[in-house]
Amino acid sequence: MENILFDAYKSKNLDLKNRIVMAPMTRSRSDNPENKATELTAKYYQQRASAGLIITEGTFISLEAVGVINVPAIYSSAQIEGWKLTTEAVHQEGGKIFAQLWHTGAYSHPDLHNSKKPLAPSNVNPQQQIFTATGFQTSEEPQPMTTADIKQTVNDFKQAALNAFEAGFDGVELHGANGYLLQQFFSKNSNLRTDEYGGSVENRARILFEILDAIKEVADLNKVGLRLNPSLNGIMGILVDDETIELYNYIVNRLNGYDLAYLHLIEPFTDVSGNSNAIQEVAKHFRKIYNGTIIINRGFNKETATKVLKDGDADLVSFGTPFIANPDLVERFKIDAPLNQPDQATFYTPGEKGYTDYPTLNI
Repeated sequence: MENILFDAYKSKNLDLKNRIVMAPMTRSRSDNPENKATELTAKYYQQRASAGLIITEGTFISLEAVGVINVPAIYSSAQIEGWKLTTEAVHQEGGKIFAQLWHTGAYSHPDLHNSKKPLAPSNVNPQQQIFTATGFQTSEEPQPMTTADIKQTVNDFKQAALNAFEAGFDGVELHGANGYLLQQFFSKNSNLRTDEYGGSVENRARILFEILDAIKEVADLNKVGLRLNPSLNGIMGILVDDETIELYNYIVNRLNGYDLAYLHLIEPFTDVSGNSNAIQEVAKHFRKIYNGTIIINRGFNKETATKVLKDGDADLVSFGTPFIANPDLVERFKIDAPLNQPDQATFYTPGEKGYTDYPTLNI
């Protein structure tokens, strides 16, 4: 009997050839003046098109969104043209691909913004090492966003979604996870605002729903996904608190009123057992709340992915690092072939090495 991982998945909004998703992973190969995706980017994603769905690395929605060098963006016409190479290459192989829309917020550095402080919900320094043109530098206190800045950012997400569809993507994923801008708004320790974007659970979640409502004006939300990391704790300056569970329950309950492509969830990065403020089993928790498609992520292998699908806690499973080293991950899973081991030294370095040169099976 064929493994459930390889079953086609059909929902109201998705039609995928299997349940294996390539997770978004920054690869820093856009080391060109326009910060655009290139033919090399297209080759990388085309090699992995046997996944049921590919979600690209985060792509910056504006100049203000930038938080690391050499990452492809999606705010200029040159960048749209660059991404067309990728979408065409993936579609040639019968694949489906969503663009992940990214704003890093406080996770940035003035060197990436012509000496200006990066914009964030509040002046809270995440104390992170930021990859700049001169090497890694420690993040600094960001500039709190004005209401006008927030409205502009909402519009930037809307425009980026339009740009993604112009570039030929099958959909977009909003990056609301891993301590970046949207999660900085969600978290009490990084959002100290006293206006309509701070304080209550509803206020801290406001920007997300403003973005969804803005995109809804120009595109079908059934082509929009959302990534959340509800139990992120002690990483990227984000801490769980006494309202974290309430906040994410509020967000996910409210998402039932939006006809999204999927909700992409991440199990805890760190051990949160015994922490009453953290959700221990993310997929299991939100399966009881969310009515739509759930993708689950975080360190899965073939066996654990099969189990989470069979248990009914998720519909699809996304794999990150295994896809870096195994362009033919789906085929390797099918015949239980050994996996290539990833070379971490080349995760973020320019060029083909450690990017498009991993061997595939000869079958």
